[in-house]
Formats: sequence, C-alpha cells, structure tokens
Amino acid sequence: MNKDIRHEIFSRLREQNPHPETELNFSTPFELLIAVTLSAQATDVSVNKATDKLFPVANTPELIFNLGEEGLKQYIKTIGLFNSKARHVIKTCRMLMDLHGSQVPQTREALEALPGVGRKTANVVLNTAFKQPVMAVDTHIFRVGNRTKIAPGKDVLEVEKRLMRLIPEEFLMDAHHWLILHGRYVCIARKPKCGSCMIEDLCEYKKKELD
Repeated sequence: MNKDIRHEIFSRLREQNPHPETELNFSTPFELLIAVTLSAQATDVSVNKATDKLFPVANTPELIFNLGEEGLKQYIKTIGLFNSKARHVIKTCRMLMDLHGSQVPQTREALEALPGVGRKTANVVLNTAFKQPVMAVDTHIFRVGNRTKIAPGKDVLEVEKRLMRLIPEEFLMDAHHWLILHGRYVCIARKPKCGSCMIEDLCEYKKKELD
C-alpha cells in the first residue's frame, strides 16, 4: 500500500464522517478518563449506562473518592472487572488530588502513571480531550491496520508507530476515531462487511467477503 492509496482511504473516511467523536459519554477530561478506564474489556454502551448514573452524582476526583470503592461499585457493578476498576479509579482520584491539583495531566507519562491507565487509555485522553495527534490502538484498530494493510504490525505498539508514520498529517487528529468506528461497524472481526465497505477497492485483504 502506498501513500496515495492511504490518502484516498482517509479522504473517504473524512468525507463520510467529517467530525468523528467517541461513543463514550463525557463532558470533561476527567469524565473521559474515568469512562475510558472503565471501558477496558467492556462495551461503550455498558460504560455509558453506568456513567450516566454516576456522573450526575460524582464527576470530580473528590466526589468519586468520597464514594469509596464500595460506593463506586454500586454504580459500575454491571461493567466487567468492576472490582479491580473500582480500586484503580479510587487510587487514580487520590493521585489526581495529591499530585495534579485534581486536574487530568496532559502528558502520556503522567497519565500512564495512574492506576489502570495504559498507553491506549492515555492516548485516547490525549487525543479526544486535549486534541493531540496521537493514535490509540485497540483491538479494532489493530485488526483494521493489519487486515487492510494500512499499517500491519505484530503488536499494537508496532501498528501505532506505523500509523503515526504513515497516515498523512492532515488526517492524524481524527484517524483514531475513523479507524475504530470502521472496525466496530464495517471491518468487524468474524465476517467483515466488505461488500458495503467504502474502501473495499483500496483494501488489500485477501479473503474479502463480497456480500
């Protein structure tokens, strides 16, 4: 795949969805951080159902910390791994209060130092809340990068680095959202919807499902 094809792929994705957004509900960087932390191995729909009840009651580090682990669990117990996530969120709130003036830090290093926050979560917050041109590679983007050959790689970090290097600069800010939505709804895992895919003619997937 060459740079002209990549440019055309992202041009089409932009034309279809000029202003892509995350499907997680949030109104502040802190709410986004908590929502993304809760979304690990869970769907955005399940996280939104929980945070739609949690955030009206507690949406700052102080308020969530004051709930305590047991109090927080009552709001997030429908989400997978809620016990460990509650523990991480409470510790994160404490660190934000103690080290960052209750503000979400704007560097990957500081974000990754928070409990339960890995590189992907940090990149989502940096891109979505702080408009930094970074790439958060999840299972959807990893699959799309490899299947289409936009940016193949053996692990998520390799795919991330290739995407950052190969995606034309004009598309970098929104590329994360376009790719995750494409992977979630079109280039799905078991049976990709190739026949109705807007980049099917540009994709290098060998086993195309032409429905």
